[in-house]
Amino acid sequence: MHSPEVRARARELHLSGASIADVARGVGLPYRTVWHWCRDRPEPVVHGTALRCFRCREGVDNPTDQPAYAYLLGLYLGDGHLVTSARVPVLRIVCSNSWPGLIEACDTAMRAVLATKVQRIPKTGCVSVESSGKHWPCLLPQHGPGKKHERPIVLADWQRPIIERHPGHFLRGLFHSDGCRFANRVTVRGREYVYPRYMFSNRSTDIMTLCQWALDLLGIAWRMNLPWSLSVARREAVAALDRHVGPKY
Repeated sequence: MHSPEVRARARELHLSGASIADVARGVGLPYRTVWHWCRDRPEPVVHGTALRCFRCREGVDNPTDQPAYAYLLGLYLGDGHLVTSARVPVLRIVCSNSWPGLIEACDTAMRAVLATKVQRIPKTGCVSVESSGKHWPCLLPQHGPGKKHERPIVLADWQRPIIERHPGHFLRGLFHSDGCRFANRVTVRGREYVYPRYMFSNRSTDIMTLCQWALDLLGIAWRMNLPWSLSVARREAVAALDRHVGPKY
């Protein structure tokens, strides 16, 4: 079975004026195969994100860069919004100006997963990293009307194995969006102690449950300090999360 890219390339060559024989030689395939694509069952030439959507491509079930997808999904569940009311859907993830490395990482993940173009729209105190593409809704089925904490957020069956293989990248996206790493200070009997700590805050119980699940997959201890706030404070747990997430920069 030949990839959509090869079929699209053959049709593009034929539409540009090349004969079936020339196209067949150009793509290195039998004349009859190319004739079938271009004459017998012609289809519109596919461009842009359609070629990169692993949910729509025949015979492809997973993204070519699964860690990037897991990371991007975490960012989206935290600070992302998918606008489907526009003519072409727009994925927007808001990143603080305080973390230029996060802005760059978000841009890179969008390009690795689907985007052919990414825009960075300056806002007050932040940057909206945006990508337009008809196939973003295919890859982010958690989109929907209203705020995320006011509607169910459930992973699709095909998403769970990706996160199970790459829980650290998923957590990195969650903590980079709605989490932080900071120095916690406590005073005991007049003596001050300082130790690193991770916090993750999200009003969606479903998203919080996904964060807990990913931490459990990595064997990282956590506790809820508030109904919407999770803490990772044990020394070995913080060290483990450092290997997967680390501080923003």
